[in-house]
This record gives sequence, C-alpha cells and structure tokens, in this order.
Amino acid sequence: MSVRVRIPTPLQRIAGGKEEVETAPGRIIDIVGELDRRFPGIAERISEGGKIRRFVNVYVNEEDIRFREGENTVAKDGDEVSIVPAIAGGGAMTE
Repeated sequence: MSVRVRIPTPLQRIAGGKEEVETAPGRIIDIVGELDRRFPGIAERISEGGKIRRFVNVYVNEEDIRFREGENTVAKDGDEVSIVPAIAGGGAMTE
C-alpha cells in the first residue's frame, strides 16, 4: 500500500535527487511529515504551522487539495500526490 509523491525539481536536492518517492497513504500534512523524516528540511519548504504554504500547490490525482479538505485531504493507496511550487515573476510583455 503506497502513495506516489512527485518531488518538484527545486526540492529534489533535499530528496537525494529523487523525482518520485513512495509513502504510506494518509492526510497530506502527515505525508509531508513523513517526507521530512526521510528528507530533513523538506517540510519547512512545503508547510508552516501544520498548513501548506500558500505559494505551494498540492494535487492528489491532479485535483487541487484547496478544493477538497486542504491539508486534511487523504491520499489513498495508489494515489499520486504532486507538489508544485508556484512560479512568479517575469516582465511585462511588449510588442
């Protein structure tokens, strides 16, 4: 029984270069805690005070957890969790 967690490129260094890891099913915030036990320092980049940081998007099977139960969304056996840091910046387009 496992959940596949896709690690974004900026966090792969912390995760030993892994693009994807498996973890036990559970609430998203608990999965983040498990990732941090395995890869110390990863949780502080994803969450703060038991909440997913607002600039980090988390999806379970391509569905944004913000439209479900947030950090309490449960990922079940066979689910895929994607962690996607928001990207901002750039300049104004000119013609």
